[in-house]
This record gives sequence, C-alpha cells and structure tokens, in this order.
Amino acid sequence: MIQDEVKRAKILVVDDEQPNVELLSLLLGNWGFQNVRTLTDSTQAVDTVHSWRPDIVLLDLHMPRKSGFQVLDELRPMTISMEEYLPIIVLTADATKQARQRALSGGAKDFLSKPFDAVEVCLRTANMIETRLLQMRLASYNQLLEKTVSERTAALVGAMEELQESKTEILRRLARAAEFRDDATGQHTLRVGIISAAIARQLRLPEDFIENLERVAPLHDIGKIGVPDEILLKPGKLDPAEWETMKQHTTIGFEILSGSKNPLIVMAEEIVRTHHECWDGKGYIGMKGEEIPMSGRIVAAADVFDALVHDRPYKNAWPVEKALEELRSQKGKKFDPAVVDAFLAVYERGEIPV
Repeated sequence: MIQDEVKRAKILVVDDEQPNVELLSLLLGNWGFQNVRTLTDSTQAVDTVHSWRPDIVLLDLHMPRKSGFQVLDELRPMTISMEEYLPIIVLTADATKQARQRALSGGAKDFLSKPFDAVEVCLRTANMIETRLLQMRLASYNQLLEKTVSERTAALVGAMEELQESKTEILRRLARAAEFRDDATGQHTLRVGIISAAIARQLRLPEDFIENLERVAPLHDIGKIGVPDEILLKPGKLDPAEWETMKQHTTIGFEILSGSKNPLIVMAEEIVRTHHECWDGKGYIGMKGEEIPMSGRIVAAADVFDALVHDRPYKNAWPVEKALEELRSQKGKKFDPAVVDAFLAVYERGEIPV
C-alpha cells in the first residue's frame, strides 16, 4: 500500500504526446497519487522544476525543440545533489543500449521502455519517491543537527550523544533501504558489521574503533540507493557502461555522508569510499596498501566473503570452503594479508556468521 506521504508527492510528467501524458496522469491518479502535473512542451520543463519543485520527474527522451537528454543535462545539478536529490525516470520508446546508457549517465535514476507496464511505472514511481523522502529527511536532519550542535554547551553532552545516535539510526535505516533492493532478507549489512568487528578484535585494534566499526560497517553500500534497479538487480554480467554506473555507488554514498564532524559518520564515509580498494592498487580509485584506511580494508574482506556465501541477484551462494579459498588466493592482491589472516583465525573459532 502506498503511504499517504508518497501519494501527496509532486509528480511532473514531460512528454510531447498529449495521449501519453493523459494516460500517465490517469494511471497515477488511479493509484492514489494526488499531485500530478503534465507538460507537452519540453522547453518549459526546467523552469517548471525550479518553480514547482516536484519530487520526481517522468521524462520522455525524444521530443521536438528540446530533447529529454537536454533536459537531463540542465537538471543534472539537482540529480546529483544530496541536498535536493531529484529522481528522474526516463520513459521512452527508444530502447537502444546507447539511449539507455546516455540517459543513465546523464543523471536518470531509472529507465522504462514504452509501451510501459502500468503497474511497474506506478510502483517504481512510488519507490523513487520514498527514496527521495528519505534523502530529504536526512538532509533536513543534517541541517538541524549542525545548528543544534553549534548552540549546545558542554552541559548538554548527553543530549548531543542522543542526537548523534539518532542520526546514525537514520543512516542505518537508509542503508537497509538500499540493501533490501538486492538482498531479500536485508541481513547482509548486519553480518558485515559483525564480521568486521571480529576481524578488528583479532587485529587487537582499540576497543572504541571496534565498537564504531561494528556500528557503521553496515553503511558500506548506502550509495546503492542511487543505482537504477535494472543495473543493481541485473541477473547477468554488467556491460562496461553499466559497471561504471554501479561503481558510482561509492561516490554517491560518499556524498551522502561527507562533511560531518561526527566520528561515527567520518568512519562511515571512509568505509563507503574505500571498501572497493585493493591492496595491490587495482581498486576503484587506485589506493593501495596502507594508503587504504584500516576500516576500508577490513570491510572489503567482510563484504566479499558474506556476498560470496549468500545468494545475490547476479549469482548463487558459493560453498563456504570455496569462498575461503578465494580470500586466501586474493591475499596480498585484493586484500590486506593481515586482514585475511585475522579473518581466517576468527573463522576457525566459529565467530563468522554464515
């Protein structure tokens, strides 16, 4: 059932064909969406977005005077901004690979081909709106928290800690929202936190580091919330363009978390940005060896092991022994040798959930 808050969201439909906008307006209205505005003149789209401030845009690509690609280009600052976060779903009869890649790289968050399935359009619209509302709450909370922290004195330390914990809880729930998209149980993030803490304890790292790591390691894939379903849930191998889009989840997550002075959030930001770096320097951004923060090195191993031994949209679960052999084979390549040794030690003691 669609929540009332989602039903009240502002939806802008831009398509040069009048029958299309009328059909979409009717379908969305029948599903309970109460605030749908349509445009057949694409030259008005950008001004309407800035003046009306919709929560989502359903955009056709091939239109006269101004194409959907041009509209995407002009709205790109809003599609990549974590403060505004405007999701755009492209609806088009052009189902070519080139059009899909260009739209996704231009800032579209999802891509649906015409003729479209009415139920799918409405469900994906609702899901994208829910994502935006979560992001808006987080941005608002960040502003409120920064203002509150600046005004509080030492006498209010306890209240500040409560606020910080609330912020962490919001981020944890946002991470679970992202994880539920490609993990039906939503338990992967929690297991990664447990495994990461066990590795850190074996490495004899400070207790406060271990506690913080267990709390924020589940946020490692928070950026997946910005990856389109057709890529995140694709059952087969991603093509190069799709892989580049998938890799952006570390950048999206980094942008969500960056700028905080909260030590927990700082560590989470560090993990999100570096958990796909490799000991040999062949990761996403090329950090290597001890350049990679210890938190990122630990979560890299924990994340890979748990993903290997559980079903994912793109693969079946591996046998545990095969996953262990993979970690051993990547020792000194993908993973910090000390982290692999610590992982194997705690696995032998039965401290790794599988």
